Amino acid sequence: MKFNLTISDSKSKARAGEIITDHGKIETPIFMPVGTIASVKGVHQSELKNEINPDIILGNTYHLYLRPQTTILEQAGGLHKFMNWDRNILTDSGGYQVYSLANRRKIKEEGVKFKSHIDGSTHFFTPENVMEIQRSIGADIIMAFDECTPYPCEYNYAKQSMERTHRWLTRCVNHLKRTPLKYDYNQTLFPIVQGSTYKDLRKQSANFIASIEAEGNAIGGLSVGEPAEEMYAMTEVVTEILPKDKPRYLMGVGTPINILENIALGIDMFDCVMPTRNARNGMLFTAHGTINIKNKKWENDFSPIDEMAITYVDTLYSKAYLRHLFASKEMLGKQIATIHNLGFYLWLVREARKHILAGDFTQWKDTMVKQMNKRL
Repeated sequence: MKFNLTISDSKSKARAGEIITDHGKIETPIFMPVGTIASVKGVHQSELKNEINPDIILGNTYHLYLRPQTTILEQAGGLHKFMNWDRNILTDSGGYQVYSLANRRKIKEEGVKFKSHIDGSTHFFTPENVMEIQRSIGADIIMAFDECTPYPCEYNYAKQSMERTHRWLTRCVNHLKRTPLKYDYNQTLFPIVQGSTYKDLRKQSANFIASIEAEGNAIGGLSVGEPAEEMYAMTEVVTEILPKDKPRYLMGVGTPINILENIALGIDMFDCVMPTRNARNGMLFTAHGTINIKNKKWENDFSPIDEMAITYVDTLYSKAYLRHLFASKEMLGKQIATIHNLGFYLWLVREARKHILAGDFTQWKDTMVKQMNKRL
């Protein structure tokens, strides 16, 4: 993997660059649609590629391990072929599921014992077998096994968890050196900075992660319930330390406003289920604020879903029609809303890139944050 830093903004830490892997170029900043179980929920691959048009999507190691299982993925030739996606894929490590399955798992130094949410069967993740699983899945960018701490989190536990995450990282790196590729393209490991919302721990972790000299780095353990200002503070601490010539991925973030503010702090890559999850509940994101399409006020509004026509669905359908679909519980409504929201997120990061290149990112960002912080 290569990362070329094209330009840095003069009034913020925002950057524009490009990541190049064996599956193509990723222009940054980038938002990665979440394809948890080999599918970006509710969206055909043809619509994903031709209308939303991301350079990279995300898959979930925990879910793909449980279903369809790695043996099936290997027989298919890896996740790219299994889901018919010839662009980049990133897989997380399962660390977030360690966090979210609090009542179904037990963390030890060796790894994490957990029960499947599908059938209750018992499984064990270690840094070594998580690397094996991600080899089998075959993503272009794979994540080190880590523990995502909850918020709030006591200092001593956050410190212990961070140090364990660092030891697990060393085991991940060592195991990958001993493990051959399964497919005919390269994979790149991203370590993950942890440390909860404690600045000294975040500094320690960022320094340790930087010392690994990986080709890219991630920041985890944020967007787990902490106030946005704490998220921004931790991100700023970490981006001061992580190498500037490597891409930085802020995991699981976030709202459109979160994304713009973190771009300004030097983040290059994002993912979040918010655009798809909120779409299925009738919440649409636009450049002028959020819309609850279920509200009666849209009942006879025959204007386009989004006047900016970010995706083709915005010109094909009116707000009134989309509201009708939601009121009728027609599945097409959720699909249209999902395509719109994902299209908006990709539009947003690409507009950010344009303004970074043009030299007026900060002014544009401040205007957009004010506009998007409205309920229409």
